[in-house]
Amino acid sequence: MTQQHLTSKIPGTDYAAALGDDRSALLKASSHARIQVPWSRVPAGREPAPGHRPSPQSPIETERSLTGKAADRKSRFRRHPVGASFGLLGLMLVTAAGYLYFDYTNHFETTDDAFIAARQFAIAPKVAGYITAVPVTDNEHVVAGQVIARIDSRDYRNALAEAQGEAAAAKASVQNIDAQIAVQQAQVAHDGAQVQQAQASLTFAQQQANRYSTLARDGWGTVQQSEQWTSQQRSNEAGLKSAEDALVAAVRQLDALNAQFDSAKGKLEDAIARSDQAALNLSYAVVTAAQPGRVVQLTAGVGEYAQAGTNLAMFVPDDIWVVANFKETQLNRMRRRQQVAINIDAYPDRDIAGHVASVQPGSGPAFSLLPPENATGNYVKIVQRVPVKINLDNSPADVALGPGMSVEPTVRVNPKPSLLERLEAVL
Repeated sequence: MTQQHLTSKIPGTDYAAALGDDRSALLKASSHARIQVPWSRVPAGREPAPGHRPSPQSPIETERSLTGKAADRKSRFRRHPVGASFGLLGLMLVTAAGYLYFDYTNHFETTDDAFIAARQFAIAPKVAGYITAVPVTDNEHVVAGQVIARIDSRDYRNALAEAQGEAAAAKASVQNIDAQIAVQQAQVAHDGAQVQQAQASLTFAQQQANRYSTLARDGWGTVQQSEQWTSQQRSNEAGLKSAEDALVAAVRQLDALNAQFDSAKGKLEDAIARSDQAALNLSYAVVTAAQPGRVVQLTAGVGEYAQAGTNLAMFVPDDIWVVANFKETQLNRMRRRQQVAINIDAYPDRDIAGHVASVQPGSGPAFSLLPPENATGNYVKIVQRVPVKINLDNSPADVALGPGMSVEPTVRVNPKPSLLERLEAVL
């Protein structure tokens, strides 16, 4: 009997006697049901043989097992009511905190693919020469107009003096010709008066000649007087012709002087231009900062011969901004002038504010040297990155910020306060 499956066929009346009031359960059981005896209750030495499969439990014992588990669970809560209450309270707090966190983060968009940018450029002289002074050092902040380097200016001073001398000579020539023009204009006026005088004399001589010719023909005058006034008429005609020729010559001389004046004036303007260029070249001998910023990678040294266009240093202006490469799926609610909280990796304790200035109309790869050709080959869709320009509202002046430094901007895309912020305002 130790290795056999213990079963017993018990008549229905025996079940009633054994179970007492459980007659309803007894009626549901077959009179020939096989009741399994749990092996845990089998006395020692009567364990089943290896590989032996116990028969299934009867419905009565299954119901008793489930009822016992439920009772154990209820008794466990009754035995630890405080722990169960704290557990339920903790679950509620975690759920509420999760909702507050989700609601708060839904008001923002952030990315770690963001860097400081600026329009940095190289500083180079426009004229060649030996460097005589470099009054700045590496990474020094300079203001607009501050001297960065000086070039030997003696050659340019001499060129300026020569150009100024030529300009002065050209100016004197213009003034001389201008005076000659004034004299010639007076001569033209005089010759014009002579022409008018000769014209008046000729007119009188013509009238007299006509009068005496008529008198001589009618016998009232002499032929001599007629011939005399006729001769006077011809003389006055010659005088008028001479006066007119003198006037024409004077006018032509005036025109020649005016042409000389224009030529001299052009030479003066050329001399003034060369003088101005010499002055500019002299000013280029002093290399200054065009705007506030920092001198970076300074290579200029005293005694170095700098060719025109040779890089002396790099310059980073104070006007900087942030280029944040957001995923295209983050741009749905992003607009201009939205507030941005900027966290700089180099200075994590600084709170820097900014605002969205613009969103680039296209992804970053579209403007690269070799943009992708999505219409060729095998295509795999990936989320693109779109550069967003963010201007700084309170850029710190006591720390060095420059292109390439990593930042983490957080854009507030929903201006309405979140539930957490409303609770903080109330509390």
